[in-house]
Amino acid sequence: MNPNRSIVHMDLDTFFVSCERLLDRKLIGKPVLIGGTTDRGVVASCSYEARSFGIHSAMPMRMAKQLCPEAIVLRGNSGIYSKFSDTVTDIIKESVPLYEKTSVDEFYIDLSGMDKFFGCHQLASELRQKIMKETGLPISFGLSINKTVSKIATGEAKPNNQIRINHGTEKPFLSPLSVKKIPMVGDVTYRSLCDLGIKRIKTIQEMPMHMMGKVFGKNGISIWKKANGIDNSPVVQYHERKSISTERTFDRDTTDVNKLESIIVAMAENLVYQLRRGNKLTACVTFKIRYSDFNTYTLQKRIPYSSADHMIIPIVKELYKKLYQRRLLVRLVGVRFSHLVEGGYQINLFEDNEKIINLYQAMDRMRERYGDRAVIRAVGIEAKSISRWNPFTGEPPPLLANRRR
Repeated sequence: MNPNRSIVHMDLDTFFVSCERLLDRKLIGKPVLIGGTTDRGVVASCSYEARSFGIHSAMPMRMAKQLCPEAIVLRGNSGIYSKFSDTVTDIIKESVPLYEKTSVDEFYIDLSGMDKFFGCHQLASELRQKIMKETGLPISFGLSINKTVSKIATGEAKPNNQIRINHGTEKPFLSPLSVKKIPMVGDVTYRSLCDLGIKRIKTIQEMPMHMMGKVFGKNGISIWKKANGIDNSPVVQYHERKSISTERTFDRDTTDVNKLESIIVAMAENLVYQLRRGNKLTACVTFKIRYSDFNTYTLQKRIPYSSADHMIIPIVKELYKKLYQRRLLVRLVGVRFSHLVEGGYQINLFEDNEKIINLYQAMDRMRERYGDRAVIRAVGIEAKSISRWNPFTGEPPPLLANRRR
């Protein structure tokens, strides 16, 4: 592990709530819930005042209201949050040599070598102050020699503060913290660790690495390394126009509108699934059409970050209808999602309810087990299989992988 690395993790505090408070100062200091406003809705984000009542993200809104009846419930506006996220990204892009945007409100920044000129801690502090001054958003950061320690440090710095972990003090810093603070430890793994009597990171630090590997496999080895402050993963340069796409060229040029819509919906549905499978969100949808005379047209639309079928597929159909000229034979259609960032369901929680989220999760589990086309919309049933690979890993879908064994 390189002791000369300087990795900053920055995270916008209660991002959705902070955006809403910029628009309505009356919300400051009050318990705020953002998400589906009906009892079937889900909490997408909540203020620290609301968290003191035991409320957390992804909790059913019905339960959150019971815990804090005086909470102010807002529907949320993903378009506004996306704009604030882009503003913060632009400030970071102008200020540092290398950064990685891992979600709409979270960034890693590599300042290695910058201490020769400015001082990494000073540079990170000035960047944080600049973001707060220009956007009005509170933001916290952790600074250390790697991603894991910096991310955990950010969590300890919150709300609206900063922490620097000097080289050589990583293990003592991590030691008293809950194992749940380790980034890759989710609820299931946390319960498994607790069942073994492992609740503090110190316990893992005192265990032999092979013992964690024996119990938890490869994940156990990774958990042990992170618990000991070991993480050599690089900050990956963020490219705003990173994208995934799929195209379909017809055997015979067609004007069959039912066939066209069926294939376009199937393509979009599969590509959205690949987003969720890769834990990605898109902020830009592009549709492409090529006619029999080889004239090709594209149309794109910026959208709030999403990986939800019911948000994205209507946009694809809208772009298709704007481009399609009914009297011309169609040779090719294509769909592309760009401006990708890491992120799961959270950005959509204020649009969705428990039923929709559970539906997506159930559909994705079936696709993982039985193949990409195991669950499809009725309108897309005529289309043949669209995708044969995971665009993020290069791996085939599970069904195809099993066939090759």
